[in-house]
Amino acid sequence: MSEEVKDICATKVFDSVFNTYAKDLKRFLYFKFNDMASAEDVLQETFIKLWNNCSKVVYSKVKSYLYTIANNAFLDIKKHENTVRKHQKNFVNYNTSESPEFLMIEEEYLIKVEKIIASLSEKQREVFLLSRIEKKKYKQIADELNISVKAVEKRMHSALVIMREKLVRTI
Repeated sequence: MSEEVKDICATKVFDSVFNTYAKDLKRFLYFKFNDMASAEDVLQETFIKLWNNCSKVVYSKVKSYLYTIANNAFLDIKKHENTVRKHQKNFVNYNTSESPEFLMIEEEYLIKVEKIIASLSEKQREVFLLSRIEKKKYKQIADELNISVKAVEKRMHSALVIMREKLVRTI
């Protein structure tokens, strides 16, 4: 069995493995990426990893090893792309082209809203925050507070009326 492990390190055996699996592996990667350049890059990386670990790979398992390495590389690339996309989205949200004056007015408005929320009765504030901040449904709030859905609706309505009146006065 140890001869079988060392076989892949022999140049002729490695070339044979490459010639046997490279074409199908490239198709597999192209299907995954839908981009030939990415498929070829990962194909090359896969065979480099095989060469670097040739003494550890059993010849009978070389196909499985190649496809596992290639698939993991694909998943790593997609995971990285999603992370980059997420951070770019967050950056776009923070990087606004609004004027400093607008940003200051917006900040002042948010402070007013926070003060108005703080001025609500404890029951109104609790229902408002559970609904608007924690995005809970009235039924969930009712269950959590051990009150009826009608009571939640009434508290929410009165909180919104108060907020509307106070915001109109401050604008």
